[in-house]
Amino acid sequence: MKNILFLLLFCTFSFAQTARIKGVILDEFNQPIANVSVNADDKGTVTQKDGSYFLLIPSNKIVTVVFSHISFKKVTITVELNKNEDYEFNPVLNTSQETIGVIELVGVSEKRISGVTAIPPSIIRKIPGANAGIENIIKTLPGFSGNNELSTSYSVRGGNYDENLVYVNEIEVYRPFLIRSGQQEGLSFTNTDMVENVDVSAGGFQAKYGDKMASVLDITYRNPEQFGASIDASFLGINASVEGVSKNQKWSNITGFRYRNNSLLVNSQDTQTNFTPTFLDVQTLINYNASLKWNWSFLGNISQNRYDYQPLFRQTNFGTIDQPIGVQVFYEGQEKDRYRTLFGALKGVYQYNENNKLKFIASSYHTIEQEYYDILAQYALGEVDTNIGSETFGDIQFTRGIGSQLNHARNDLDALIINAEVKGFHKLNTKSEVEWGFKYTREDIKDRIVEWEVIDSAGFSLPPTILDFPNNQPYQPNVYPLTPYQDVRATNYSTINRFSGYGQYNYQGKWDNGQYWLSVGTRFHQWQVQDQNVKGKSQVVISPRVQLAIKPYWKKDMLFRIAVGMYNQPPFYRELRDYDGALQPNVKAQKSMHFVLGSDYSFKINDKKFKLLAEAYYKNFTDVNTYTIDNVIIRYRANNDATAYAYGFDTRINGEFVPGTESWFTFGYLKTEENQDNRGFIARPTDQRLKFAILFQDYMPNIPNLKLYLNLVYNTGLPGGSPSYADPYQYQLRLNDYRRADVGFSYVFKDESIKSSKNWLKPFSDFSFGFEIFNMFNNQNAITNTWVRDVYTKSQYGIPNYLTTRVFNLKLSARL
Repeated sequence: MKNILFLLLFCTFSFAQTARIKGVILDEFNQPIANVSVNADDKGTVTQKDGSYFLLIPSNKIVTVVFSHISFKKVTITVELNKNEDYEFNPVLNTSQETIGVIELVGVSEKRISGVTAIPPSIIRKIPGANAGIENIIKTLPGFSGNNELSTSYSVRGGNYDENLVYVNEIEVYRPFLIRSGQQEGLSFTNTDMVENVDVSAGGFQAKYGDKMASVLDITYRNPEQFGASIDASFLGINASVEGVSKNQKWSNITGFRYRNNSLLVNSQDTQTNFTPTFLDVQTLINYNASLKWNWSFLGNISQNRYDYQPLFRQTNFGTIDQPIGVQVFYEGQEKDRYRTLFGALKGVYQYNENNKLKFIASSYHTIEQEYYDILAQYALGEVDTNIGSETFGDIQFTRGIGSQLNHARNDLDALIINAEVKGFHKLNTKSEVEWGFKYTREDIKDRIVEWEVIDSAGFSLPPTILDFPNNQPYQPNVYPLTPYQDVRATNYSTINRFSGYGQYNYQGKWDNGQYWLSVGTRFHQWQVQDQNVKGKSQVVISPRVQLAIKPYWKKDMLFRIAVGMYNQPPFYRELRDYDGALQPNVKAQKSMHFVLGSDYSFKINDKKFKLLAEAYYKNFTDVNTYTIDNVIIRYRANNDATAYAYGFDTRINGEFVPGTESWFTFGYLKTEENQDNRGFIARPTDQRLKFAILFQDYMPNIPNLKLYLNLVYNTGLPGGSPSYADPYQYQLRLNDYRRADVGFSYVFKDESIKSSKNWLKPFSDFSFGFEIFNMFNNQNAITNTWVRDVYTKSQYGIPNYLTTRVFNLKLSARL
C-alpha cells in the first residue's frame, strides 16, 4: 500500500490524443433507442435510456464508427476529427436501410488563418528557464520580448506590460497591482500542468478579443478523460495536480497546487540577503455535462504570495578595466509584502443545435495587496584594488564618496473586479458564421500610497529636484526646509463601470486560383470613472477590425494574411494614476491603428515538416499615455499628451530539425518612438531594436534517453537606467544588451517513445530526471541602475542592478 501511495505522489498524467463524438440515437418515429452499440476501433459504449451516447475516439486519423442494434439496420460513418474536438452526430436507425457516410472535418486550421501561434504544452513543461512556464516560452516567439528572467511580464512590438490580454478558458485574468520587481512576482496565474492549448497573437487580432493594444494570450485548460496525478519537483519549488472523471462522464475535475521559492535565484545576485519568500497557489477546474445541450464549468484560484526581504550587504564593480569603480552598500531594515488573491468564474455553454450556441460567463477577482518597507542603505563609492597579489584584491581601496538612502513605503490596495458576459455563435451556412458578445465590468479599488526617499551624501541632505532650492553644500549651509528627495502620498477610492461588446462576421470563399477567409468585426467600449466625490465623464470608443487570409492553389503550401484595425485601450486603474499617485478620472483611451502583412509557408525537407512565418507591421498611436519603467513597475503621466509609432519585421522558422522534436529560430526588428507634447520624437521605453531567440530540442542518437533543451535569447539594450524622476528628453540612456542561455539535460527513463520493462516503471508512462543550468554563460544583465551621488563633486553614478548569475538546478518529472 505504501508503495502505491508513493507512486501516486510521484506521477503525472499522460493523456491520449483524442476527440469526442456524442449525440442522441432515434428511430423512424423520433423516439430514443436504448442499448445501441457504438463502436470505433477497439473502443465502444452503449446508449442510455434517453438514447444519448458519448465516445472517445483517436484524433487526427480516419476512424470508422458503427451504430448497431439487434432490431435495426446499422449506421456506419467515417470521421477524422481534430485533437480535443467535440462532434455531435444524431443518427436515425431504421429497419430497412443501412446508412454509410463520410464526414471530413480536417482542413486549413482556424489558427493558421487568423495568424495565431499555437504552443504545444509538452514544450512548455520541458524547456528550462528561471521562471519556467508559458511566459518563458512566448518570450522566444516573434514580436515578444522580455529582459528580466525573474518576471513573467513581457512586451510586444513596442507595447508595455499592461497592453497584453490574457484569457484562461475565455475568462480575462489580471496581473498584481503593486509588484515593482521581478523577484516579488512569484507565480503567474496560468498553471502549466492544467493546460491543453496555448494560442498567442502579436497583433492584428480579431474583434472577438478585448480592448488592449498589443497582444493576446489565449489559454485553454483541459477536460480530463480519466484519472491522473502529477508532480514536478526542483530546487525552485513543486507543482502537483490530480484529475479525474465520473463513471457517467458527466463530471470531471482537475486541480493543481504550486509552491515556488525564488531563494536559489535571488541569492545569486550581488546583494546578500535574508530572503524568505512563500508563493502558494491552488487552482481547480470543474466541468459538468448536464445534457447534450448544456455544459457548465467552474474555474477557481486561491493564491498567497509572502515576500520577506532583508538586504544585508552588496558590492557591485563596474567601470572600465583601466578605471574600475565599485560601490559597497550596507543595509539596515527590511521589506514585507503580501499578495492575497481570490478568483472564481462560472461558465455555461448552451448548444441549441449544430449551428447555434450561447455562452454565459460570470467572474470575480479580489486581491488584497500590501507593500511595506523601511530600508536604510549606506554606501561607499571608490576605486577597486586590481592587484591580484594584494590581500584587498577586489575591495574598494580609495573612497570617492559616501552617503545613505532611506526608503519608506506603506502601500495598501484592495481591488474587486466583477464581470458578467454573454456570447453568441451562429453558423449561417457552410461558408459563413456570426459571433457577438456583451460584457459588463465593475471595478472597485481602494488604494493608499505612502512612499518617500531621503538621500544623504556625506552628511548633507539633498533636496528634491522639483524644488528650486539652491544646493551648495558643503560649502554653504542649507537654509531651506528638509524635504524628502521623493515623496508620494495619495488615497484613492475609485469605481469604474464598463460596458463593452463586439460583433464579428466570418466568411470562407473560393475562386479559380485559391481560397480566402474574411473576418470583419467591430468592438465598442463605454466607461466612466468615479473617485470619491469626483465623477469623470462618460467615454466611448469604437474599434473596427478586418482580417483577410488568402491561400493560392500553388504547389507550395503558402498562405498570406492582411490585418487592419483600430485597437483602442481604455485606461485601467494603473493608467489613471499619475506620478504623484493622484487619480485622473478623465484619462482618454490610448488609440492604435495596426497594419499587418504576413505569410505562412509550410514545407518538407527529407520528410521533416517545417514552417516559415514572416510578418511586417506598422502601428500608429494617438492619445498616448506616456510612462517610465523601473524594473517591472510602470509609472504613468496620465495626461494623453503624446503620439507615437512602431514598425518592424518578425520571422520564425520552426520544425523537426531533430526527428520527433520541434525547435525554432526567431528574429525580430523593431523601432518605436514617441513625441511628448510636440517636443520631438524620442525612443520609447520598450524600443527593443533587435531580438534573436532559439528554442532547440535534441537527443543523443546513441543514448536516446538523454535529451537536451536549449532556451537562448539575445535582445539589444532597452532605453532605461536613467533616474525615475529624470526628463527623458535630457537622459536618453540605454541598458546593455540582454544575453541569456538556459540549458536543460534530461534523462528519460520512460515516455511515449522510450519503453521500459523495469517493474518500478510500470505504473508510469513518463518518468525523467533533469539537470538545468540557468544563465549558462554567466552573463551580467542589468535591469535598472541605482544612482548614488557625491556631494563634493556633484557627480552621479549609475550602479547597475544585475539580474541572476549562473545557477544550477535539479528537476524530477513523472507521469502515470
